[in-house]
Amino acid sequence: MTARERFRRCFSFQKADRLPMLEWAVWWDQTLDAWAKQGLVIAPQPPLTPDEALQRQLGLDLQMQFWISPRTAQTPSPATHGAPIVSSLEEYEAILPTLYPDPIPIDEERLRYAAKLQQAGDAIVWITLEGPFWWPRKLFGIEPHLYAFYDEPELMERMNRDLCDFNLRALEHVCKTLTPDFLTLAEDMSYNLGPMISEEMFDAFLLPSYRRMVPSFQSKGIRVLIDSDGDITKAVPWFLRAGIEGVLPLERQAGVDIAALRAQYPNFLFIGHFDKMCMPKGEVAMREEFERLLPTMRLGGFIPSVDHQTPPSVTLEQYKQYVALLHEYAQKAYQ
Repeated sequence: MTARERFRRCFSFQKADRLPMLEWAVWWDQTLDAWAKQGLVIAPQPPLTPDEALQRQLGLDLQMQFWISPRTAQTPSPATHGAPIVSSLEEYEAILPTLYPDPIPIDEERLRYAAKLQQAGDAIVWITLEGPFWWPRKLFGIEPHLYAFYDEPELMERMNRDLCDFNLRALEHVCKTLTPDFLTLAEDMSYNLGPMISEEMFDAFLLPSYRRMVPSFQSKGIRVLIDSDGDITKAVPWFLRAGIEGVLPLERQAGVDIAALRAQYPNFLFIGHFDKMCMPKGEVAMREEFERLLPTMRLGGFIPSVDHQTPPSVTLEQYKQYVALLHEYAQKAYQ
């Protein structure tokens, strides 16, 4: 059975020879630097990126992600992380020539190669588009964005109309070459105590964008997930009303409980949730974590993966132990 067949069957709640083995968020540069000092040498496989080549080298199923940004190299950068780029309609319109690029900014050679691998079943291909919470935050800045729901509602709605136009155009372009297996909308709208906005704000400012984009994505046969850090438990029913089919990465340190989520939402899709903080503790701790996840793995619609990027405190040998255990439990889930 191919990697793509396993993925499609898992997300259809059907059994296969094993679960997919994905690293949805490839490794920190600090992690790779540490592993290089421990003997890791990545054998190049162009036109695959080094991260994609390493997935194969470590025995993982190959996933190829294409992040399509509405920014360009000419878009102003914030003075510091999280600082504002614009604060008014006039400032937004002044930088509009640097936003929403046409043609769509994507590596066409890599996209064509991904289509070839996907057709053969050797790669799971997905795209990430920026969502209606993420995008205004990038423009307004982290703190001013939260005030903008009250102070600049019309500008926020304008930003998200323009974003929807771009995202729909981007997907049409990608689908001329391939149909992604799934799509994530980058949001990061939760933290360890839950969503950063209320349900009322979600309905007023985010839901219209989702209802414009999601049906178009799904009409092409693409599964649509939200990418949000933090505790998304409270927001899951909001996403369901928007037509969203799943979520990643389900950060354990934020208190997410996948067993409770699966019991409440039996048809929702999940990727991630393996607690990265247990990995430096060694094989016994990692096995205990897989045992915690195994009952939900057996129910389908869940692909276990590190719940965010593997930290540099995890040695190369420990990561190889993790991959070996992932393979063991990916098989055990269907036994």
